[in-house]
Amino acid sequence: MAVIMIVDDSGFTRRTHRRIIESAGHTVHEATSGMAAIESFFVHRPDLVLLDLTMEDMGGLEVLEKFRELSAGARVIVISADIQRSTTQLVASSGAYRFLGKPVAPETLLATVGEALAEGPA
Repeated sequence: MAVIMIVDDSGFTRRTHRRIIESAGHTVHEATSGMAAIESFFVHRPDLVLLDLTMEDMGGLEVLEKFRELSAGARVIVISADIQRSTTQLVASSGAYRFLGKPVAPETLLATVGEALAEGPA
């Protein structure tokens, strides 16, 4: 199975997504901030990242940019409560695999994760 990193400053969201992802047999690493995510990405080299956009220390798009510097083929699914059309377009142009609005249904999360992993690196 895959190694998936969940990056979100909300403990509730991390726990919820962890439970869903682990139920599919994947290994999960968590990060609570942008800086912690970059460090964890460098150390663990996850197959896929679930990334929140709004965090206190660093925005999700900036984190995504750093991931792409570390690995051009980084696969990232952005998950955010900010579902404005402009945000969705910005995320798409940033190289993210997909954008999902919060809250995300477990079956949608698992299906999107499965699609991203099946597709392989960008």
